[in-house]
Formats: sequence, C-alpha cells, structure tokens
Amino acid sequence: MNWKRLLGYALVSIVIGVLITVAVLLGHYQDFRKTPLNISESGVIYEVAAGTSLKQLAYDLQRRGITGHPHYLVWLGRELDLAHRLQAGEYEITPGMTPEDLLRKLAGGEVIQHAITLIEGQTFKEMLAVITASGDIVHTLDGVDSEELMVRLGHEGEYPEGRFLPDTYHFPQGTTDLAFLTRAYNAMEHHLAEEWAAREEGLPLNTPYEALTLASIVEKETAVAGERPVIAGVFIRRLKKGMRLQTDPTVIYGLGDRFDGNLRASDLRSDTPYNTYTRDGLPPTPIAMPGAASIHAVLHPDNGDTLFFVANGNGGHYFSRTLKEHELAVKKFQLGQSVSLPPASTR
Repeated sequence: MNWKRLLGYALVSIVIGVLITVAVLLGHYQDFRKTPLNISESGVIYEVAAGTSLKQLAYDLQRRGITGHPHYLVWLGRELDLAHRLQAGEYEITPGMTPEDLLRKLAGGEVIQHAITLIEGQTFKEMLAVITASGDIVHTLDGVDSEELMVRLGHEGEYPEGRFLPDTYHFPQGTTDLAFLTRAYNAMEHHLAEEWAAREEGLPLNTPYEALTLASIVEKETAVAGERPVIAGVFIRRLKKGMRLQTDPTVIYGLGDRFDGNLRASDLRSDTPYNTYTRDGLPPTPIAMPGAASIHAVLHPDNGDTLFFVANGNGGHYFSRTLKEHELAVKKFQLGQSVSLPPASTR
C-alpha cells in the first residue's frame, strides 16, 4: 500500500469524522431550539440590561441554569437574525418556553407591564399618594410641590386638580412618575377635547375647563352611573336660571384639612371660593378627577325639569321639580319624618 492511498484513507476518515461530528452537533442544536428552558412552574422574572449582547445573555442564562448551551443560543439568535435586536427590560420567562420563544420575546420587547389605577373622584392629593406608594415606578418628584410639578409637566401656572384622566395605566419597568403623570394629563386633554367638540348646543359652559369643573362636581355627587346625566341636568338648569349650585362637595373641598367628616350648617355659611351656597356659578377649579362618564354627562345632560335632589339613603337620590317638593324630600330622607312624596318618575 503506497503512501498516497494511506493519505487518501486518512483524509476520508477525517472528512467522515467531521461530517459525523457536524451531524451530531446539528442534531443537538435542533434538539436545543425545541427543548423548553429549565424554568420552574412559577416562572422566572428576568431583566435584560441596556446594551446586553446575545453572547452575554447566553452565558448569563447558563449561569442561572436556565439553559446549558450558550453557544447554541448564539447560533440560534444569528440564524433568526435577532442577535442585534434584543431590547432591554423586564421579562417573564414561563414554563414551556423554548430558546426560540425567548429570543423572539426579547427581540419584540414584550416586557412586563406594571399598572397603576387612578380612580374617579380622587383628588390630586389622593392621586399623588397612590403614585408615591407604588413600588413599580421611578420616583423623581419627592418633595416637589404642585406648582413645581406642573412646571415640570410643561404646564406652568395651571392648577393640577382634575387634569388627569382616571384609568388603569400599564407601563414598563423604569417609567418615572413624571412620565406617568404626563401620560395621564395628555389622556385627559385629548378626551376632554373630543367630548367638548361633540357637546350639545346651548350649554351654559364657555370653555372645556368649565365643563371639567362641573364634571368633577357630578363625579363627587354620585357613584350611580344612571344618575350622572340627571344630576348634570340639574346643575345645567340651575346655571341657566342663575341659581346657585348649592352642592356640598364643593364646600367640603373648600374646607380642605378643616373638614373632619361632618359637614355642619355653619360650614355652608362659611364663605370660600368653593362654597356654592354663598357664591354664584362654578367654583374656580375642579374639585376632583372626573371620569369619562361624568364628562360626557355634563356635555350631554338629561333634558328633564328637576332643579333639586337629595340623597335617598339607598346610595341614590330623590329628584324634585319644586322647592316645596324638595323640602318634603329633605324631611323624609334626612330628618326621618313620615311625609308623602310624589311617585318617582323620569326627571
């Protein structure tokens, strides 16, 4: 046997060995991309830092025991053209997720969304307390007063009460309180502008801000959805007739920290800019965050003829057309006297 033939056999053996090795590696690689990651039943919250490379990701996942073949993950990312598309953020890795699933999730920026709910009827102070208490948001406004806060929002000189739309807002990790408030402010601006453009004609409201102010009063007066347009109608008719609104929530707002939970007759006589028993028209600003339904009610009020209402003790109100009827309702529902009232009707 000559040396050339031996060399040929050796080369063939090497090639065969290489092909076998490649075939084995490809088989392992294909198994890797289809095999679920090593995740507990409860899943894993995994954070990708800004600037993390695919290789860094792969070896970190190996270190945590989530995957055992970092080089395979690098190959997979390159094959899928996702190697340079990974996005920073907080991700949930769930049971059954494969390496390909994970890479596509990271490349798609499917980060965990946190949430804060702003509730209808909250005051600005109460809203800030909710945001401050959240551990899911980056706090940058600690110690900042309301005037400076509005400056940072880009709305210097505006009073903040009522200017943020109540809703549940979802946001990714790293969102600041300022960014959150900007979003809620813009949401209210957009919603109010749309509602104002579609308002009914003939309303005694000159600006969207006046509508916002009245909507905040309606919001504080009732939690019954069907009553909002009825109460709005009462206030609209009173404004048209030049009657004072005479609504307790504005008085309470004007009392501020002096209000101890018990509204007294002396409070109704104590004049403040928000006392609608002593002053004509609307108060100078909203008194809370009105929801979308209250804003709509004010701009599309009930067209009945009632001018008065009083809490009926069941969470709703009794509406009256005349002062005499209203006085009877007050005796019945607030003083507990046995009096006869006209049957309830659409008012």
